Amino acid sequence: MKKHKLILIITGAVFVVSVILSVWILRKSDRTMIEIVQNGTVLQTIDLNSAKDQDIRIESPDGSSYNIVSIRGGRVSVSEAGCPDQTCVKMGTLQSDHLPIVCLPNKLIVRFAEGGAS
Repeated sequence: MKKHKLILIITGAVFVVSVILSVWILRKSDRTMIEIVQNGTVLQTIDLNSAKDQDIRIESPDGSSYNIVSIRGGRVSVSEAGCPDQTCVKMGTLQSDHLPIVCLPNKLIVRFAEGGAS
């Protein structure tokens, strides 16, 4: 009986910790500065508060593919990509400091800038 109780306590603790971590990772950012990074180089830094609605085309390092980074109403997403898996497009809008938009085939990251305006 003691073993079952211990298993229940451990399972409950793991569940609570998982919920807390999920909420922390997925909470909406209050930052407004974003960076578009490709192959480790920051291509652009944009303040979403003052940015006009626009589409930014980023070519892959070898020129064989592309990403379209879209800014609409102070929000940023990858709206189109030339890569086969489309994971970056499926990620939707950038919301969390801890979950950037990533396109591995094109070596592209769209993330909130460190120390970005709050």
